[in-house]
Amino acid sequence: MTESRTESSEWLIYRGAGEPHDGMDRLPPPPPWRDFASRETAGLGADGSQNRRLGAHRHLAELHRPGAEELEMINAALYLRRPLLVTGSPGAGKSTLAHSVAYELGLGNVLKWSVVSRSTLQDGLYHYDAIARLQDVQIAAQGGFGSAPGSPGAVEGIGSYIRLGPLGTALLPSDTPRVLLIDELDKSDIDLPNDLLNVLEEGEFAIPELERVADRLPDGEAEVLTADGAKVRVRDGRVRCRAFPFVVLTSNGERDFPAPLMRRCIHLELGRPDHKRLATFVRAHLGDEAARRGDDLITHFLERSRSELLATDQLLNAIYLTDAAAPTSRDRLADLLIQRLDRPR
Repeated sequence: MTESRTESSEWLIYRGAGEPHDGMDRLPPPPPWRDFASRETAGLGADGSQNRRLGAHRHLAELHRPGAEELEMINAALYLRRPLLVTGSPGAGKSTLAHSVAYELGLGNVLKWSVVSRSTLQDGLYHYDAIARLQDVQIAAQGGFGSAPGSPGAVEGIGSYIRLGPLGTALLPSDTPRVLLIDELDKSDIDLPNDLLNVLEEGEFAIPELERVADRLPDGEAEVLTADGAKVRVRDGRVRCRAFPFVVLTSNGERDFPAPLMRRCIHLELGRPDHKRLATFVRAHLGDEAARRGDDLITHFLERSRSELLATDQLLNAIYLTDAAAPTSRDRLADLLIQRLDRPR
């Protein structure tokens, strides 16, 4: 009994023994989708999100192609310059789709707006930090600078306190479209889908704080920050796109959307992935060998998903951990990691 327990606990880093030890030295590298250090080596302007979303071994899965309907809907959205509304169960690949399009078409990093129940249209467009500006003006006044040119109180300095959100950044004028992911729109307040209508239809929005002082700004322009951290100039207090962004709205199907939004979107429903697609997904993230060794877990996952709500993220976690840690209780640990999401709480 003791020997069996020792053998099954060899993979444990934290043992609950109450004594310090050097177990962290045995901790293997993180899963590729949780490797945040890769952001430092991902290249200029990259944030590492493509590797985490598409997989560090995505070249091994290059023979896999999306289904015909999926391709047609994506291209319809590109041709028509309409948002793509992607619905499906958790882990079906809805968010990954945006990264895949950006990667293949060379459209740069994906701008992501993660929607929560408190999200408003303003959050997606821009934020004006009036409190920070007031504090800086007070500090400058104490130093005797007041509204002198170059001081926080000077009108030309107002842009330093404005930062565009993901949607606002995506609507900046450019020759090629940006890719914008509005993730989990179904979690939003009931008003947000309707609030999006005008901006998505017109491809422009106003920044009232800049409009009011545009006639006092040099050439009517103010320099503001983007969601990427870059500095851009906004003229006359309005942001107008030239190339409409490729907008992907995702939903887990937790609510219905109003008809006006639906008619302005191309709707794509992602079904439950089959064995081939799941194996490709695992291969892209963990490599060929891990996919081969985890084939039985993929099969078991598919069998359970016929009657239970599961997410492919859970499958990745189980295959990585059972492969990296190699516990003797492999199946039991996999079942602990892949728990149904629709179970009663």
